[in-house]
Amino acid sequence: MNVSVNEKAKEIIDEIIERKEELGCIISQLENGATILDAGIETEGTDELGRLVGEVCMGGLGTVRMSTVDIDGITLPSVIVSTDQPTIAALGSQYAGWAFKTGEYFAMVSGPARALAKVEKLYEEIEYNDDASVGVAVLETRTPPDERVTDKLARKCGIDTKDLYCVVAPTACKVGSVQISARVVEVGVHKLHELGYDPKKIRNAHGVAPVAPVAKKDTRAMGVTNDCILYAGQTYYYIRPGEGDDLEELTKKAPSSSSDQYGKPFYDLFKSFKFDFYKVDPLLFSPAEITINNITTGEVHKAGKVNYEVLKQSLGL
Repeated sequence: MNVSVNEKAKEIIDEIIERKEELGCIISQLENGATILDAGIETEGTDELGRLVGEVCMGGLGTVRMSTVDIDGITLPSVIVSTDQPTIAALGSQYAGWAFKTGEYFAMVSGPARALAKVEKLYEEIEYNDDASVGVAVLETRTPPDERVTDKLARKCGIDTKDLYCVVAPTACKVGSVQISARVVEVGVHKLHELGYDPKKIRNAHGVAPVAPVAKKDTRAMGVTNDCILYAGQTYYYIRPGEGDDLEELTKKAPSSSSDQYGKPFYDLFKSFKFDFYKVDPLLFSPAEITINNITTGEVHKAGKVNYEVLKQSLGL
């Protein structure tokens, strides 16, 4: 697979820059040449900007569309996500797997730039490499990166700072709500990988998830955005299994309901652990409902379901 997620994402970045006023995105350039796209700190942003940021996160290898979904008689905005390259789009680009720290600055980095830095063992496992001369990073933070931060980011990516583009949005903003729900497919792919399944056997993937209302604070936003996937995310994966693969058993283990910590709003769970993320069961992070189609035999396996009560409790509906 020689497609560059950074080059494809840069095409979407160019569109955002061209439509910046319409999209509600503030563009600035640091003294070292790095470009910062503020998608929710000093701006409200828009759903359309969130949709495009979702596609940036997927390295241009997936589509995100806005729609609506019915949650027990309540209509909420939603995203519909599709990709024909789920391993690269989800794990090779979208997954927030790079814990970036320099001095007192910290941010979880997702998006295509991860494939340049390759600080995660994950890239050896999925056998993907990107050697683009441009890098696109997505930072879920309320503090925009400065020259010192972008210098280190660019250095880690092996590119010049003038070729680095950073999309920045906090969790509690329109773009944060949309782009996190747009991770519904990725969360499921990552769960299958955590269960020991080779993600390269996943040939196509689709998903839908409601978009959370914008919360007042980022900690609350972390709760409601996660719950939109954990309790209402629905995904469908086309898989060509290897010999001996038990897709029925795999499907049973895949939904969020397979975790012992399933059953209460994420914010309440997180608070009970004194906001220590490492005490949350990593296997909780999965869509509410997962369907797997064995494209060799035609068999279809489904597990999990939308949990209306917990989601409504989380969203205050």
